[in-house]
Amino acid sequence: MSYADEVFIQNCKDILENGVWDTDREVRPRWEDGTPAHTVKKFGIINRYDLREEFPIITVRRQYFKSAVDELLWIWQKKSNNVHDLGSHVWDAWADETGSIGKAYGYQLGIRHHYPEGDMDQVDKVIWDLKNNPASRRIMTNIYTFADLSEMALYPCAYSMTFNVSGNTLNGILNQRSQDMLAANGWNVMQYAALLTMMAQVGGFVPGELVHVIADCHIYDRHVPVIEKIIKNEPFPAPKVTLDPTVRDFYAFTKDSFTVEGYRWHDCSEKIPVAV
Repeated sequence: MSYADEVFIQNCKDILENGVWDTDREVRPRWEDGTPAHTVKKFGIINRYDLREEFPIITVRRQYFKSAVDELLWIWQKKSNNVHDLGSHVWDAWADETGSIGKAYGYQLGIRHHYPEGDMDQVDKVIWDLKNNPASRRIMTNIYTFADLSEMALYPCAYSMTFNVSGNTLNGILNQRSQDMLAANGWNVMQYAALLTMMAQVGGFVPGELVHVIADCHIYDRHVPVIEKIIKNEPFPAPKVTLDPTVRDFYAFTKDSFTVEGYRWHDCSEKIPVAV
Protein backbone atom coordinates (compact mmCIF):
# COMPACT_ATOMS: atom_id res chain seq x y z
CA MET A 1 0.00 0.00 0.00
CA SER A 2 1.21 3.50 -0.81
CA TYR A 3 1.76 5.45 2.40
CA ALA A 4 0.00 8.42 0.78
CA ASP A 5 -3.07 6.19 0.36
CA GLU A 6 -2.89 5.17 4.01
CA VAL A 7 -2.85 8.81 5.13
CA PHE A 8 -5.58 9.86 2.70
CA ILE A 9 -7.93 7.02 3.68
CA GLN A 10 -7.41 7.63 7.40
CA ASN A 11 -8.00 11.39 7.02
CA CYS A 12 -11.21 10.82 5.06
CA LYS A 13 -12.53 8.24 7.54
CA ASP A 14 -11.76 10.57 10.44
CA ILE A 15 -13.58 13.47 8.78
CA LEU A 16 -16.63 11.37 7.86
CA GLU A 17 -16.86 9.69 11.28
CA ASN A 18 -15.83 12.51 13.61
CA GLY A 19 -16.08 15.73 11.59
CA VAL A 20 -18.32 18.74 12.14
CA TRP A 21 -20.88 19.84 9.55
CA ASP A 22 -21.46 23.53 8.71
CA THR A 23 -25.05 23.05 7.51
CA ASP A 24 -26.27 25.32 10.31
CA ARG A 25 -24.29 28.28 8.90
CA GLU A 26 -24.23 30.52 5.84
CA VAL A 27 -21.31 29.54 3.60
CA ARG A 28 -19.52 31.34 0.77
CA PRO A 29 -18.92 28.52 -1.79
CA ARG A 30 -21.67 27.63 -4.25
CA TRP A 31 -22.26 24.75 -6.61
CA GLU A 32 -22.79 25.50 -10.29
CA ASP A 33 -26.57 25.51 -9.79
CA GLY A 34 -26.26 28.15 -7.03
CA THR A 35 -26.85 25.76 -4.12
CA PRO A 36 -24.69 26.42 -1.02
CA ALA A 37 -21.75 24.01 -0.88
CA HIS A 38 -21.62 22.72 2.69
CA THR A 39 -18.79 20.65 4.18
CA VAL A 40 -17.94 18.27 6.98
CA LYS A 41 -14.52 19.07 8.46
CA LYS A 42 -11.78 18.35 10.95
CA PHE A 43 -9.59 21.14 12.29
CA GLY A 44 -5.82 20.98 12.48
CA ILE A 45 -4.76 17.84 10.61
CA ILE A 46 -1.00 17.27 10.36
CA ASN A 47 0.46 14.68 7.99
CA ARG A 48 4.11 13.72 7.49
CA TYR A 49 5.63 12.18 4.36
CA ASP A 50 9.24 10.94 4.28
CA LEU A 51 10.46 11.31 0.70
CA ARG A 52 13.44 9.09 1.51
CA GLU A 53 10.99 6.21 1.87
CA GLU A 54 8.63 6.86 -1.05
CA PHE A 55 7.10 9.63 -3.12
CA PRO A 56 3.54 10.42 -1.97
CA ILE A 57 1.11 9.75 -4.81
CA ILE A 58 -2.26 8.20 -3.98
CA THR A 59 -3.44 5.22 -6.04
CA VAL A 60 -7.05 4.84 -4.85
CA ARG A 61 -7.85 7.57 -7.37
CA ARG A 62 -5.83 8.53 -10.43
CA GLN A 63 -3.52 11.52 -9.97
CA TYR A 64 -2.20 13.56 -12.91
CA PHE A 65 1.31 14.17 -11.64
CA LYS A 66 2.73 16.15 -14.55
CA SER A 67 -0.28 18.48 -14.65
CA ALA A 68 0.20 19.09 -10.93
CA VAL A 69 3.90 19.88 -11.46
CA ASP A 70 2.97 22.17 -14.37
CA GLU A 71 0.71 24.18 -12.04
CA LEU A 72 3.40 24.28 -9.36
CA LEU A 73 5.94 25.65 -11.86
CA TRP A 74 3.34 28.17 -13.07
CA ILE A 75 3.27 29.55 -9.52
CA TRP A 76 6.85 29.07 -8.32
CA GLN A 77 8.90 29.29 -11.50
CA LYS A 78 6.89 31.46 -13.91
CA LYS A 79 5.41 33.41 -10.97
CA SER A 80 2.38 33.99 -13.14
CA ASN A 81 -1.15 34.94 -12.26
CA ASN A 82 -2.56 34.38 -15.76
CA VAL A 83 -4.14 31.07 -16.76
CA HIS A 84 -2.91 31.50 -20.34
CA ASP A 85 0.55 30.60 -18.99
CA LEU A 86 -0.80 27.35 -17.51
CA GLY A 87 -1.04 24.03 -19.31
CA SER A 88 -4.30 22.92 -17.63
CA HIS A 89 -7.70 24.45 -16.94
CA VAL A 90 -7.79 24.03 -13.15
CA TRP A 91 -7.88 27.80 -12.58
CA ASP A 92 -10.32 28.81 -15.32
CA ALA A 93 -13.27 29.21 -12.95
CA TRP A 94 -11.44 31.96 -11.03
CA ALA A 95 -9.93 33.86 -13.99
CA ASP A 96 -11.31 37.08 -15.46
CA GLU A 97 -11.81 37.78 -19.16
CA THR A 98 -8.06 38.42 -19.61
CA GLY A 99 -7.07 35.19 -17.84
CA SER A 100 -5.90 36.92 -14.67
CA ILE A 101 -6.56 35.64 -11.14
CA GLY A 102 -5.52 38.97 -9.66
CA LYS A 103 -2.70 39.54 -7.19
CA ALA A 104 -2.66 35.91 -6.12
CA TYR A 105 -0.26 32.98 -5.94
CA GLY A 106 2.54 33.47 -8.50
CA TYR A 107 2.07 37.25 -8.45
CA GLN A 108 3.02 37.32 -4.76
CA LEU A 109 6.07 35.09 -5.17
CA GLY A 110 7.35 37.33 -7.97
CA ILE A 111 7.35 40.60 -6.01
CA ARG A 112 10.94 41.69 -5.47
CA HIS A 113 12.14 42.82 -2.05
CA HIS A 114 15.38 44.39 -0.86
CA TYR A 115 17.74 42.27 1.23
CA PRO A 116 21.38 42.83 2.27
CA GLU A 117 22.28 40.26 -0.40
CA GLY A 118 20.44 42.25 -3.09
CA ASP A 119 16.99 42.61 -4.60
CA MET A 120 15.22 39.25 -4.86
CA ASP A 121 11.75 37.77 -4.88
CA GLN A 122 10.69 35.10 -2.38
CA VAL A 123 11.70 32.12 -4.52
CA ASP A 124 15.14 33.55 -5.29
CA LYS A 125 15.67 34.28 -1.59
CA VAL A 126 14.92 30.65 -0.71
CA ILE A 127 17.40 29.44 -3.32
CA TRP A 128 20.06 31.94 -2.18
CA ASP A 129 19.70 30.87 1.45
CA LEU A 130 19.81 27.15 0.66
CA LYS A 131 23.07 27.68 -1.21
CA ASN A 132 24.68 30.30 1.04
CA ASN A 133 23.05 30.12 4.47
CA PRO A 134 21.57 26.63 4.96
CA ALA A 135 21.71 26.91 8.77
CA SER A 136 19.14 29.70 8.64
CA ARG A 137 15.80 29.14 10.37
CA ARG A 138 14.22 31.85 8.20
CA ILE A 139 13.99 30.07 4.84
CA MET A 140 10.32 30.41 4.02
CA THR A 141 7.72 31.95 1.73
CA ASN A 142 4.32 33.47 2.49
CA ILE A 143 1.77 34.57 -0.12
CA TYR A 144 -1.10 35.47 2.24
CA THR A 145 -0.60 39.22 1.83
CA PHE A 146 -3.42 41.04 3.62
CA ALA A 147 -2.98 44.27 1.68
CA ASP A 148 -3.72 42.43 -1.59
CA LEU A 149 -6.49 40.02 -0.54
CA SER A 150 -9.25 42.20 -2.00
CA GLU A 151 -7.53 41.97 -5.40
CA MET A 152 -7.21 38.16 -5.42
CA ALA A 153 -9.74 35.96 -7.24
CA LEU A 154 -9.21 33.38 -4.48
CA TYR A 155 -7.41 33.75 -1.18
CA PRO A 156 -4.38 31.41 -1.14
CA CYS A 157 -5.17 27.94 0.21
CA ALA A 158 -1.60 26.63 0.37
CA TYR A 159 -0.04 29.87 1.55
CA SER A 160 3.31 29.19 3.23
CA MET A 161 6.28 26.90 2.70
CA THR A 162 9.08 26.62 5.26
CA PHE A 163 12.39 24.94 4.34
CA ASN A 164 14.78 23.58 6.95
CA VAL A 165 18.15 21.90 6.48
CA SER A 166 19.20 19.14 8.89
CA GLY A 167 22.64 17.76 8.02
CA ASN A 168 22.44 16.94 4.32
CA THR A 169 18.64 16.67 4.35
CA LEU A 170 16.13 19.31 3.26
CA ASN A 171 12.78 19.17 5.04
CA GLY A 172 9.72 21.33 4.49
CA ILE A 173 6.45 22.39 6.08
CA LEU A 174 3.47 23.25 3.88
CA ASN A 175 0.86 25.37 5.67
CA GLN A 176 -2.62 25.31 4.21
CA ARG A 177 -5.63 27.24 5.53
CA SER A 178 -8.18 25.11 3.66
CA GLN A 179 -8.13 21.72 1.95
CA ASP A 180 -10.79 20.13 -0.27
CA MET A 181 -9.91 16.47 0.36
CA LEU A 182 -11.37 15.06 -2.85
CA ALA A 183 -10.37 17.71 -5.37
CA ALA A 184 -7.07 18.91 -3.94
CA ASN A 185 -5.43 16.79 -1.24
CA GLY A 186 -3.58 14.29 -3.42
CA TRP A 187 -2.76 17.09 -5.88
CA ASN A 188 -1.20 19.42 -3.31
CA VAL A 189 0.77 16.70 -1.55
CA MET A 190 2.53 15.51 -4.70
CA GLN A 191 3.08 19.12 -5.85
CA TYR A 192 4.93 20.18 -2.74
CA ALA A 193 6.79 16.89 -2.53
CA ALA A 194 7.99 17.71 -6.05
CA LEU A 195 8.93 21.24 -4.97
CA LEU A 196 10.90 19.91 -2.00
CA THR A 197 12.68 17.46 -4.31
CA MET A 198 13.62 20.23 -6.76
CA MET A 199 14.81 22.62 -4.06
CA ALA A 200 16.86 19.86 -2.44
CA GLN A 201 18.62 19.13 -5.74
CA VAL A 202 19.27 22.82 -6.38
CA GLY A 203 20.80 23.23 -2.92
CA GLY A 204 22.77 19.99 -2.99
CA PHE A 205 20.69 18.18 -0.38
CA VAL A 206 18.66 15.00 -0.06
CA PRO A 207 14.85 15.53 0.12
CA GLY A 208 13.55 14.49 3.52
CA GLU A 209 10.24 15.06 5.29
CA LEU A 210 7.30 17.03 3.96
CA VAL A 211 5.05 18.05 6.84
CA HIS A 212 1.56 19.10 5.70
CA VAL A 213 -0.41 21.25 8.15
CA ILE A 214 -4.07 21.75 7.24
CA ALA A 215 -6.24 24.11 9.28
CA ASP A 216 -9.69 23.35 7.78
CA CYS A 217 -9.61 19.87 6.26
CA HIS A 218 -12.99 19.17 4.70
CA ILE A 219 -15.17 17.09 2.40
CA TYR A 220 -17.98 18.79 0.46
CA ASP A 221 -21.51 17.43 0.80
CA ARG A 222 -21.74 16.36 -2.87
CA HIS A 223 -18.33 14.67 -2.62
CA VAL A 224 -19.24 12.34 0.24
CA PRO A 225 -20.56 9.43 -1.92
CA VAL A 226 -17.49 9.62 -4.17
CA ILE A 227 -15.11 9.67 -1.20
CA GLU A 228 -16.91 6.71 0.41
CA LYS A 229 -16.44 4.72 -2.80
CA ILE A 230 -12.79 5.74 -3.38
CA ILE A 231 -11.55 4.82 0.09
CA LYS A 232 -12.89 1.28 -0.37
CA ASN A 233 -10.46 0.71 -3.25
CA GLU A 234 -7.48 -1.54 -2.54
CA PRO A 235 -4.37 0.68 -2.78
CA PHE A 236 -1.43 -0.21 -5.02
CA PRO A 237 2.23 0.18 -4.03
CA ALA A 238 3.70 3.65 -4.41
CA PRO A 239 5.26 4.46 -7.80
CA LYS A 240 8.90 5.43 -8.18
CA VAL A 241 9.44 9.12 -8.95
CA THR A 242 12.85 10.39 -10.03
CA LEU A 243 14.17 13.83 -10.96
CA ASP A 244 16.67 14.47 -13.77
CA PRO A 245 19.95 14.74 -11.79
CA THR A 246 21.62 16.93 -14.43
CA VAL A 247 19.33 19.93 -13.72
CA ARG A 248 20.71 22.18 -10.99
CA ASP A 249 18.99 25.44 -11.93
CA PHE A 250 15.47 25.74 -10.49
CA TYR A 251 14.38 27.77 -13.51
CA ALA A 252 15.47 25.01 -15.89
CA PHE A 253 13.11 22.36 -14.50
CA THR A 254 10.07 21.35 -16.55
CA LYS A 255 7.27 18.91 -15.81
CA ASP A 256 9.23 16.42 -17.94
CA SER A 257 12.22 16.65 -15.59
CA PHE A 258 10.35 14.06 -13.51
CA THR A 259 9.95 10.41 -14.42
CA VAL A 260 7.19 8.30 -12.86
CA GLU A 261 7.58 4.52 -13.01
CA GLY A 262 5.20 1.77 -11.96
CA TYR A 263 2.19 3.97 -11.25
CA ARG A 264 -1.04 1.99 -11.00
CA TRP A 265 -4.33 3.56 -9.99
CA HIS A 266 -8.08 3.09 -9.69
CA ASP A 267 -10.23 5.03 -12.15
CA CYS A 268 -12.95 7.30 -10.79
CA SER A 269 -15.88 7.35 -13.21
CA GLU A 270 -17.96 9.84 -11.21
CA LYS A 271 -17.95 13.48 -12.29
CA ILE A 272 -16.48 15.58 -9.49
CA PRO A 273 -18.15 18.99 -9.14
CA VAL A 274 -16.06 21.92 -7.92
CA ALA A 275 -17.49 24.52 -5.55
CA VAL A 276 -16.58 28.12 -6.38
